[in-house]
Amino acid sequence: MVTAVVGANWGDEGKGKITDTLAEKADIIIRFQGGANAGHTIKNKYGKFALHSLPSGVFYDHTTCIIGNGVALNIPILCGEIDDLVEKGVPKPHILVSERAQMVMSYHILFDQYEEERLGGKSFGSTKSGIAPFYADKFSKIGFQVSELFDSKENLMDKIENVCEKKNVLLEHLYHKPLLKADELYDELMKYKAMIEPYVCDVSSYLDEALKAGKNILLEGQLGTLKDPDHGIYPMVTSSSTLAGYGAVGAGLPPYEIKKVVTVVKAYSSAVGAGEFVSEILDEDVADELRRRGGDGGEYGATTGRPRRMGWFDIPASKYGCRLQGTTDVAFTVLDVLGYLDEIPVCVAYDINGEITTEFPTTAKLKIAKPVIEKLPGWKCDIQGIKKYEDLPENCRKYIEFVEEKIGYPITMVSNGPGREDIIYR
Repeated sequence: MVTAVVGANWGDEGKGKITDTLAEKADIIIRFQGGANAGHTIKNKYGKFALHSLPSGVFYDHTTCIIGNGVALNIPILCGEIDDLVEKGVPKPHILVSERAQMVMSYHILFDQYEEERLGGKSFGSTKSGIAPFYADKFSKIGFQVSELFDSKENLMDKIENVCEKKNVLLEHLYHKPLLKADELYDELMKYKAMIEPYVCDVSSYLDEALKAGKNILLEGQLGTLKDPDHGIYPMVTSSSTLAGYGAVGAGLPPYEIKKVVTVVKAYSSAVGAGEFVSEILDEDVADELRRRGGDGGEYGATTGRPRRMGWFDIPASKYGCRLQGTTDVAFTVLDVLGYLDEIPVCVAYDINGEITTEFPTTAKLKIAKPVIEKLPGWKCDIQGIKKYEDLPENCRKYIEFVEEKIGYPITMVSNGPGREDIIYR
């Protein structure tokens, strides 16, 4: 069976922990999109880890972890993460990398930085990991697939020279930066070949055999619905589809094989980077208190370390996010964080020029949307360590059930702490 773990909102929902938890019963875990621009934080017996390229199932010795063809593959970061795990006492994971995955080149990262500098105050808040330039090249058909590392030097150099010709026009006339050199790019690719060769695999064929053998497969998405380039808060989005539907494409699976979609939803809201965020807490003291208490060690980007923008739970955004993902199950995370509040504000609708709606609009309307807030009583205690749903405080259960009713999707998992074991099943 194939299960997808994806995010409902702006990312940072706690997908890493949920994937890590579900991976205990999985045979194969696949990252199917995105790159090293976002991180999944996991806490287990080996310590605390922020994974940027590796799937969140690498801590189990019975799993195979796959980098799918839809991923923006940064080879030095991937290999560095593998080495870091081993150095920290984690058994070396079994890793496979799709031969059809494309590589983030050093110049992608530079172009990302140069463009953010050029835009100045109008920048997209990029993590400067090279993601947008990478995907732009992929769809312009001038990216480098892993399989091309094994082509002849003559063919590779022809392509490299074509890339240099195009890129150097921008470097010289738009960014006024040093030009690319073909021989240096060839050396870079050969370095990547040596690093990645042990892991390269025909992943779609491997997965076909796994499905025939009845294996359990877990798809791990990055970011969330609202960062999807088609259905998110465009243009302040990422450059690959964050939806479970893309999991089939980004892994090389038939779409009908995805039987379960676990959409991860936070008990409050947070976002890193620019973009519309209707339920954002504008009182910085209130926001900072939630940020400081949030997550495990506070709400800061796993990749950038940037303070996350904080908000209350957003019903329209979460309902929309779950719908687009094709949600079968909701995993409700960081609920324990809210235990300090006397009452908990929830954004139940948007006011757009006097019209009250629970539907999530396009970006132009989001810009003028105001939150409609309803307050629920808090439970004023620590709920970490509770294992059974009925043992949660009454007001805590009421909060969960209120959210469940409003978004219209079943909350089947409740995370009440940072550890792998801090999960309540309903």
